[in-house]
Amino acid sequence: MDTYLQFIILGLGLGAAYIALGNGLVLVYRATGIINFAQGAMAMWGAYVYAKLEIDGSLVLPVGTVPLGEPPSMPVALLIALLTAVVMGLAAHYLVFRPVRNAPALAQVVVSVALMLTIQALVVIRFGPNNIPVDTVVPNGSFGLFGTTVSSREPIMVAIMIVLSLLVWAYLRFTRAGMATRASAENERGAILKGFSPDRLAAIAMVAASAIGTTGVLLAASLTGLNPSNYTLLVVPALAVLLVARMESVGVVVVASVVFGAFQSVVNLLVTKAWWPTWAQSGVDQVIPFVVVIVILLLFGRRLPSRGSLQNVPLPDVNIPRIRPLPAAIVTAVAVVALVATHDIYRFGMTYSIILMLVALSYVVITGYLGQISLAQTAFAGAAGFTLSKVTTGWGMPFVPAILLCSLVAAFLGMAVALPAFRIRGAQLAIVTIAASLAIERFVFNNYSITPPSGNPIADPSLFGLNLAVRKGAELSRLEFSLTVLVVAALFVVAFVRIASGDTGRAFLAVRANERAAASVGIDVRLTKLIGFGMSAFIAGMAGCLIGYSAGQLSAESFSVFVGLQILAVAYLGGITSFGGAAVAGVIGPLGIVYVVMHQLFDLGDYYALISGIALILTAILNPVGIAGATRLQVGWVVRRIGKQARPEPAARVEGKAFSDVH
Repeated sequence: MDTYLQFIILGLGLGAAYIALGNGLVLVYRATGIINFAQGAMAMWGAYVYAKLEIDGSLVLPVGTVPLGEPPSMPVALLIALLTAVVMGLAAHYLVFRPVRNAPALAQVVVSVALMLTIQALVVIRFGPNNIPVDTVVPNGSFGLFGTTVSSREPIMVAIMIVLSLLVWAYLRFTRAGMATRASAENERGAILKGFSPDRLAAIAMVAASAIGTTGVLLAASLTGLNPSNYTLLVVPALAVLLVARMESVGVVVVASVVFGAFQSVVNLLVTKAWWPTWAQSGVDQVIPFVVVIVILLLFGRRLPSRGSLQNVPLPDVNIPRIRPLPAAIVTAVAVVALVATHDIYRFGMTYSIILMLVALSYVVITGYLGQISLAQTAFAGAAGFTLSKVTTGWGMPFVPAILLCSLVAAFLGMAVALPAFRIRGAQLAIVTIAASLAIERFVFNNYSITPPSGNPIADPSLFGLNLAVRKGAELSRLEFSLTVLVVAALFVVAFVRIASGDTGRAFLAVRANERAAASVGIDVRLTKLIGFGMSAFIAGMAGCLIGYSAGQLSAESFSVFVGLQILAVAYLGGITSFGGAAVAGVIGPLGIVYVVMHQLFDLGDYYALISGIALILTAILNPVGIAGATRLQVGWVVRRIGKQARPEPAARVEGKAFSDVH
């Protein structure tokens, strides 16, 4: 019992971080209606600034470094870190979130994900990818509790965060600005008529959220050190806390965070017990947020509060695709020539672009056509890829049956994740899918009893005696494999066009536009969502199989949450509502041909993620239809102009001139 009590107390340190991030999420949501997936990354930046000041006295800025000589005292370093958090909050509000306050939920989710990726990439560039220590701001000590000596740091951390939570509660409850923030969440127009500026209220909330989040991450990082990936994704359990609090209760945020942190700590103790199953030792603490999210949304999804806004901006338009033989033949011929003309790494980049196009196409199906925001596509791809390793090396299954079976596994997993979509959509569904993706990554892909750290080998593909392996001897990227990938992708594109232009595609668009209206005309909304999730996961699963064959063996890094978010970024950047957008995403995606060329010429390294994140923010704000959509609009404008110039003068106008001349 003494050990359990000690682990409960240790879990309070993690609970303090959850309190901070949960309060930040509540503040931002109440003020803007946006669920800020970048909350953890924003808080992490200030903590890194503090750590670097304490290490060598350097004030690291996004661009440049100011050497301060000797490391400053702890209060001074803490003050500077909090000031950087204030600046971060203001910049995030005015440059990122303010332009999309009245945008669709998809644009808001995408822009917050883009901000997350941008800050995470910037942290890696400026501070490095490795774990760095953080000096504690809370004195070390211990005290007796129920006859057991426990650490005093963690309870002090929670006490600090409770005080800050009381300040947040008092601000929302008793100040005019706080009450206006609560009122604008229900009726933004009414707040404006009362003389309040929702924009100013949102800026205050964003600054407070950033400062409180930085404080919480600073406290927690003194126990574990700072890591860019872990603290960026700390927002996922904080999102679970947000849902438990029904997106509004500061008190529930505090209680849920403390319970959550303590429970996760105890689970980490239990997995070390001899009676705990070996296969469930890795990542089980990350399954807890997913289970909590599912339970809360299934029980209360329809009763979670929504924000009143001044307008509802529709999603980008969808052009129904058509199969055009001549353009399709030209594109295919160009792709074949490009694959034949390139070699080694450049051919691999071309091949990987085609595979990435399939992953992006799965986003087009589920998000562009069905309107469901899924952040779990790479988890589906990874499930198919790791299954492929088992069936090819363990069962000796041939190429075609193997990829079909593994893609079906991904499809069934996608339909299972789709079940919460029966009750929710928008940003809440994004929370479910990112929690599912993180749980699958940590519990399955990083589970050494299921996926050994040495990698998961995949048998080389062959068809009718023809070796389709990506490598053979000194040849690193064989043409046979590249052409196979092209054929598979072409078949999927044709199938997508046929489905999207048929009754199923129209049902997808009807559900995207208005679920109640779709149901009123006889469309089974639940079945349509199941089909959409299954279809998109099947496409992602096929891409996962091809990724496996291209690598020869798989590891968890191939299908991490960050990889999925990066592909979502380029899919939205290319154009989330069209096959053309998926093709653009494949070309500019990570490890695609543009990435390979730029890396060979300029050695971008971590700057690729930074550039793609900034480009995605600008696209979501300035050009929601993406690159392909903008190109289509420009081509349409040119065609209309040419047609107008070629068209003869209208008859009515000619007759009017003739009548005038006669008289």
